[in-house]
Amino acid sequence: GPHLISFLASPSALTGSALFFHYTWRRNCSSAVMPRITSHYTIFPRDKDPRWEGVEMERFADEADVVIVGGGPAGLSAAIRLKQLAKEQEKELRVCLVEKASQIGAHTLSGACLEPSALNELFPDWKERGAPLNTPVTEDLFSILTEKYRIPVPMLPGLPMNNHGNYIVRLGHFVHWLGEQAEELGVEIYPGYAAAEVLFHEDGSVKGIATNDVGIAKDGSPKDVFERGMELHAKVTLFGEGCHGHLAKQLYRQFNLRENCEPQTYAIGLKELWVIDEKKWRPGRVEHSVGWPLNRNTYGGSFLYHLNEGEPLVALGFVVGLDYTNPYLSPFREFQRWKHHPFVAKTLEGGDRIAYGARALNEGGYQCLPKVTFPGGMLIGCSPGFMNVPKIKGTHTAMKSGMLAAEAIFPKVTAEDPASKTAGLHIPEYEDNLKKSWIWKELYAVRNIRPSFHNYFGLYGGMVYTGVFYWILRGKEPWTLKHAGLDSAQLKPAKECTPIEYPKPDGKLSFDLLSSVALSGTNHEGDQPPHLTLKDDSIPVANNLAIYDGPEQRFCPAGVYEYVPLETGEGMRLQINAQNCVHCKTCDIKDPSQNINWVVPEGSGGPAYNGL
Repeated sequence: GPHLISFLASPSALTGSALFFHYTWRRNCSSAVMPRITSHYTIFPRDKDPRWEGVEMERFADEADVVIVGGGPAGLSAAIRLKQLAKEQEKELRVCLVEKASQIGAHTLSGACLEPSALNELFPDWKERGAPLNTPVTEDLFSILTEKYRIPVPMLPGLPMNNHGNYIVRLGHFVHWLGEQAEELGVEIYPGYAAAEVLFHEDGSVKGIATNDVGIAKDGSPKDVFERGMELHAKVTLFGEGCHGHLAKQLYRQFNLRENCEPQTYAIGLKELWVIDEKKWRPGRVEHSVGWPLNRNTYGGSFLYHLNEGEPLVALGFVVGLDYTNPYLSPFREFQRWKHHPFVAKTLEGGDRIAYGARALNEGGYQCLPKVTFPGGMLIGCSPGFMNVPKIKGTHTAMKSGMLAAEAIFPKVTAEDPASKTAGLHIPEYEDNLKKSWIWKELYAVRNIRPSFHNYFGLYGGMVYTGVFYWILRGKEPWTLKHAGLDSAQLKPAKECTPIEYPKPDGKLSFDLLSSVALSGTNHEGDQPPHLTLKDDSIPVANNLAIYDGPEQRFCPAGVYEYVPLETGEGMRLQINAQNCVHCKTCDIKDPSQNINWVVPEGSGGPAYNGL
């Protein structure tokens, strides 16, 4: 009777087989208890769905020498380098690149202060080629903020945050330019096609990828216009999906690539573009801050860059480490609050906000690097995590990793008799070259700066560590500190934490979430299964809401997750507004139940950033 129902509805007291029975019961009864949320075929296979009987599932297949997943700095640099080598050695080489955005650069988001080291190697004549690096850094400011005041910190030469010789760029525009260079060299680029699935040979090596199907209704049934994706096969496939790639997650499991490294740790970066009063505009100025509004035990900070793009434009943003512990924290609302600091507000007052976006970023560095080669494929760029956290830069390392991959691949794919024990080429030389490169030296030197934050003094202990050990010893200390572990495991139960009271947005400096998402240009075909899939639809209410007060409502920077009352008036249900998703991947990373699995949406859905 009612005692059994209440027992089944509460998983906290269950273990082992009883817990399995509980979730099976919840899933089977979920249609009676709550509306079904997940209808995606990755959770409900189509071969067991009678609505799919008789639907043609054959895929057209094409073959290339190299297939690249992701048209970001890493993927494009790899493609360019491969074609440069083919041209130098007069060899035929077919390189195909797929990109989920509708056009190259439309999903790209970064600060971005670019260190040109890798670009100088890839295109020594980039200035003549018209690369959009229009703003050399002229001034570096670093601040510790208290609620009302600013404490300046000197930017000594040799500190990782010193930006002498770097350029402030709109990374989407830079990536678009890289795409043009790749096409000129003969790279085949397919924007608007997301890689949805990894394909394997019978021997277990990677065969290539399949692009996403289109024409599936929200309830998971085929529409009249259903079309199967296509297969792209290659001798070697490069995965450059960016931070927390959904295919990379599968490859980590398939090839056990993370067995000898720590779990990756992440942050969320939120960004806006403003046109400001010309009198306040200082082209080339770079400003960073730490401190308020975050407490000393929450890792994060801000940036404000003055661009020289023909109008008084500033790029500003806020980064929060996803190892934060208070489930009431909202990175978006911390960002909005930060803009009211007197030091920041004086730049923005009287200006207009013209763009908004968000993206997760890797913060694990050296300790969290997985194995990057496996039979038939490689990981490049921010997918495995080559970002230099204290520098807040990953574009130069991503580009270099793609170039190193290309240089390892080229002799193997063009060899008359490729010596490989697997059907898909295994090229461990890429990893060897990485370890000999400046990427490895750079990441090793700064390996202890991010984890040094985990001490009683938090932020201030980390800054002292950086000053003493990095500036003096340049990372040569004989120890390597550990990170805290999975970000999803760091949240404390809501009852142990204090709710955070955020001020209402004023519509001048700070704004609400939905008007912000509107500025991201985000759009998805509405009648498709939500691509934010849940392994179990009952867990959000039973676990995330019950224990952590529904943190996904706060850590998502796009208003995708909402808890709303059930139609019966008793209890709550999770609503997923998948059309709002800006593809930041934060939910997949931070969900304390690890129940959310981000997969690619249909077609070219997602944000339409113009130079973020």
